[in-house]
Amino acid sequence: MYDLHDIVEMKKPHACQTNRWEIIRMGADIKIKCVNCAHIVMMTRREFEKKLKKILEKNSEKE
Repeated sequence: MYDLHDIVEMKKPHACQTNRWEIIRMGADIKIKCVNCAHIVMMTRREFEKKLKKILEKNSEKE
């Protein structure tokens, strides 16, 4: 399962031709930031799970 600060790949690439996103906020809504151009997108958890393709990198630091 995904967690805060994981790098994920979505089904459709971003306009900047990168498909790497960092999860920067989790709750009822999920906020993701494009790793290449720093564009931020906020969507519902249900919409995020539908558009998620795979988790590329897990966040290594655990609090």
